[in-house]
Amino acid sequence: MYLHLGQDTVVLINDIVGIFDLETSTVSNCSRRFLYDAQKGGRVFNISDEFPKTYIVCVDSAGKETVYISQISSATLRKRAAFNEGNSDLLSYSER
Repeated sequence: MYLHLGQDTVVLINDIVGIFDLETSTVSNCSRRFLYDAQKGGRVFNISDEFPKTYIVCVDSAGKETVYISQISSATLRKRAAFNEGNSDLLSYSER
């Protein structure tokens, strides 16, 4: 199954490692460093020109890591993912 992240971007649900709220998760130095390193490595894709609310970390079957920045809230993305059968255990960072 796929998850729509906003605009014209969809990812395989099985590739999602985590859905993180930008406001609450970037308080940590580790999270900020992770995003900084991903940006420097060209692995971050901002999929909207609107105010960013969430970042989604994905790793494909080849081990390639990609970070998507979305304007959709982490709670909404989690609900979309849970709507797909068998994915109700996917939690956003803000809900843990």
